[in-house]
Amino acid sequence: MKKILFVFVLVFCSGCLPAAKNQITQTSTIDALLAGTYDGQMTCQQLLAYGNLGIGTFDKLDGEMTILQGKIYQIKSDGKVYRPALSTKTPFATVCNFQPDEQFPIQSADFKTAESIINKKVSNQNIFLAVEISGTFKHIKVRSVPAQQKPYPPLAEVAKTQPVFEMNDVRGTIVGFRTPAFAKGLNVTGCHFHFLSGNFTFGGHILDFELETGKCRIDKCSKFLLILPEDDSLKNIDLSKDKSKDLQKVEK
Repeated sequence: MKKILFVFVLVFCSGCLPAAKNQITQTSTIDALLAGTYDGQMTCQQLLAYGNLGIGTFDKLDGEMTILQGKIYQIKSDGKVYRPALSTKTPFATVCNFQPDEQFPIQSADFKTAESIINKKVSNQNIFLAVEISGTFKHIKVRSVPAQQKPYPPLAEVAKTQPVFEMNDVRGTIVGFRTPAFAKGLNVTGCHFHFLSGNFTFGGHILDFELETGKCRIDKCSKFLLILPEDDSLKNIDLSKDKSKDLQKVEK
């Protein structure tokens, strides 16, 4: 029987290892972000050394990040898509060197249906997946978050006033990850998706969608590299508490 090797690594420096096959690399943790650690730690240029596909946010929580085909896009709270400078920093991002293992069509699917299809295709719920879905959407609903000022409020408070955008009949690409339940507190468990329109003018963190027809590509990732901040930004944060309720407020 073929054995799958899962490597879970904690690294305390940025820019230590290059992008590896079947490896997801993440900066900081979702619980740290929920607590308000919005100061950028890694530059976009450094982040791209770890992968060509991913999602995240920016310094001071200034919008949503989507990485597609090795390019970083920033969707700000005005709903517009920008190309940030490579010197721009991120406090939280997840990337991989995308090399899909499987691809299959998806039709007439909303968020829950697409997630169910993905789970059936890859029934091992204890493996990380990088996901890309390209197609035509009847409707899509996204949000972005505005830049914050210190003292930073918790993300659940920021989400109460987040701008929400909707669009009909749009082509584009969903980018994101499926994270196992055992990684709770590190990232959003289940599927976490961002969207970028085909003309690069619209996007954000996905709240829901209606996909007419599209193609899903999946990269099964058996390695996870976590890069924690080098400074003391996590020193006074209690990350032992369950922040599931706060995360639900932010994600939905």
